[in-house]
Amino acid sequence: MNLHHLLQARHAAGKPVRVALIGAGKFGSMFLSQVPHTPGLEVPLIIDLDRDRAREACRTVGWDQARIERTVFTDDGARAIAGGVMDVVVEATGNPAVGIRHARAAIAAGKHVVMVNVEADVLAGPLLAEEARKAGVVYSLAYGDQPALTAEMVDWARATGFRVVAAGKGTKYLPAYHDVTPEGVWGHYGLTAGEAQSAGMNPQMFNSFLDGTKSAIEMAAIANATGLDVPTDGLLFPPCGVDDLPHVMRPRDKGGVLEKSGVVEVVSSLERDGRPVFRDLRWGVYVVLEAPNDYAADCFKQYGLKTDASGRYAAMYKPYHLIGLELNISVLSAALRNEPTGQPHGFRGDVAAGSKTRSARGRNARRRRRLHGVGQIDAGRRQPEGGRAADWPRPSGQAEEQRRPRRRGALERRRGRRQQRHHQDAQGDGSGVFRAKHKPSGLSVLIDSRASCIRAAAAFPGSRRQSGWRYVRYVPTLGVGYAGI
Repeated sequence: MNLHHLLQARHAAGKPVRVALIGAGKFGSMFLSQVPHTPGLEVPLIIDLDRDRAREACRTVGWDQARIERTVFTDDGARAIAGGVMDVVVEATGNPAVGIRHARAAIAAGKHVVMVNVEADVLAGPLLAEEARKAGVVYSLAYGDQPALTAEMVDWARATGFRVVAAGKGTKYLPAYHDVTPEGVWGHYGLTAGEAQSAGMNPQMFNSFLDGTKSAIEMAAIANATGLDVPTDGLLFPPCGVDDLPHVMRPRDKGGVLEKSGVVEVVSSLERDGRPVFRDLRWGVYVVLEAPNDYAADCFKQYGLKTDASGRYAAMYKPYHLIGLELNISVLSAALRNEPTGQPHGFRGDVAAGSKTRSARGRNARRRRRLHGVGQIDAGRRQPEGGRAADWPRPSGQAEEQRRPRRRGALERRRGRRQQRHHQDAQGDGSGVFRAKHKPSGLSVLIDSRASCIRAAAAFPGSRRQSGWRYVRYVPTLGVGYAGI
């Protein structure tokens, strides 16, 4: 609670916190809009593949011409990171492989990293965090986005002596959304394609918000950062308003919907028939906590907390998150206090990728034989359940424009070469395979993932006639893991 005071001291000393921003999209633009109003914070370097678009983004958010002229715009991220005199690098590209490369370059150059790119964080965040610790810098989740805000609430609950029953976020969800593609996404937001384009909104990214992919990825990030478990059968998306959180988000044996205590979950702002939930949490985050004793439960009642019927379960929530408008908290926490605003400590959850629509799984997919990644027409499908070794899916972070093998024999040979390469330098428990039983539930699916290191690229299913998938997770070292991305 002293970041502003610390920043004022840096400003008075003429030593501003200097930030390099990679990716001037919607999140990055929201961050940039706050910079002129934060004395002591400067962004002298913006890295984007489209430098003209990045300059226009600065004009759109209110930068004057003098500030724009003082800023370096480049498309060469690696060289700029290595050569710039920066305190913090903000990675906001949304591309997992690119984000990991940028983060590693920043860490090697002795700069703190704020990872807006949650796809990259879920794929390799625990390894990046460890690499940053060894280099004496900070790797942090991005405050303003839901994983960091949820991790903060979980930390608050545990630090005050409460048991965390559930934590997560709200979203607008119906099962039918699993089959939405970028071409038809804007109608669900009440926008035309032109309105969305003028606002700088990416249809692929916003489709991932709607179809469940982003929710699954963010819950994996929260699980990795907090140590909470992911649901065995995947996310439930139960309809639930803020007043009902203590009642709905408790274990089944206590009358709720959760399989057990201590899990991540997303609540829906819509009933299954499409009616809005009363006092929904569509834009917010929450934590459900359990009183450790009768005295604490009595205090819940005395101070007006909404509880379940037993009086022992209560909830705290934040109704909104402001995305990039709040990102300064992460930047300043890393630069001024050397602390992350949430950080992954191990792999506890992942998101499997597969074909979404019938046309993508069938004739068209056989013609293209390509995965398109998060939020696209064929990003994610179902959870691991068994099946042939050749039917293991890719993690969603490795599904960006990945080719599917053309023949089962070729698939087996490619998988064998990968297996041999990754096993040459493996660490961990040595099993090489993680299995979890899950029911199919469409789209990108959150799954349990307990191995200690990054997973290698696994083969995409060769036939949609298979009854289920089995998820492979090799345990290569850091260098081998990144080489496989």
